[in-house]
Amino acid sequence: MKEFEFGENNKRYHTLDYFYKHKYGTKVFKVSLNAGFTCPNIDGTKGHGGCIYCSKLGSGEFAGNEQKDLVTQFYEVKEMMHKKWPSAKYIGYFQAHTNTYAPLSILKEKYECILNLPNVVGLNIATRPDSICEECLDYLEELNKKTNITIELGLQSIHEKTARAINRCHTLTCFEEMVYKLHNRNIPIVVHIMNGLPGETKEMMLETVSYLNTLPIWGIKIHMLHIIKGTALATLYEKHPFPLLTREEYVDIVCDQIELLDKHIVINRITGDPKKEDLIAPTWLLKKFCVLNEIDKELKRRNSYQGKKVNYKK
Repeated sequence: MKEFEFGENNKRYHTLDYFYKHKYGTKVFKVSLNAGFTCPNIDGTKGHGGCIYCSKLGSGEFAGNEQKDLVTQFYEVKEMMHKKWPSAKYIGYFQAHTNTYAPLSILKEKYECILNLPNVVGLNIATRPDSICEECLDYLEELNKKTNITIELGLQSIHEKTARAINRCHTLTCFEEMVYKLHNRNIPIVVHIMNGLPGETKEMMLETVSYLNTLPIWGIKIHMLHIIKGTALATLYEKHPFPLLTREEYVDIVCDQIELLDKHIVINRITGDPKKEDLIAPTWLLKKFCVLNEIDKELKRRNSYQGKKVNYKK
């Protein structure tokens, strides 16, 4: 097979690294930050306890230390990367909890203190589709005209039965409406999905990807469900163990998803990245590069690539 048009180093899918290098002409890193936000699915506005897989850090295990100000967090993470790539540029990644869930004055203060730092070319803002008000949309639209703003939305699955089981506390309709609101303001969207959720079949996971092809999204993050200490999911798993995907099953599903995914959608992440000390299962996720290599090998074995099974209109 000839080299995939949106990949380098024999990658057969549209990688984020490829996108950044062609957009900025250099290495670009995300610097993960913890701005001290909470979540409407934790404080009782939408629900209690959060999504069952969400840790006490709001899925921000690799974000900065909440006890430190954002600029200090940024420089602590950035300095480690700067030694290897001194000419790199940076994107501030507001990762932990729901990062539009605050008054506009607070959002402006937190976002702009990072945007004002040298070599910062934009922000990625992780949030929920039910937590971006019209006033915030107006602000994000204006900000996006000056820099590069990307909104990351947690979907995980299109199936409402699954959404109830994981205590997501927002509907697919709510998600879709926010996608179009952001798109109509020219704000790029990254959608998070998760494989291996309780009760989901392979066909259900593939349906989620096929659905996303119908929406005007820019990117996707594919996660593997993993069980973290101290979560509601950990309690459930201890009381009622359920089967988790094996590495081989996960690789097979991801490769099928890649084949179904429109080639223009940028894959920002393709596996989980848990901390060893917090992980209960599956332990094979700790070998991240092994998982990535197995995905590459399987696509090569199939002589396949991203979008192979998409019917592109001429």
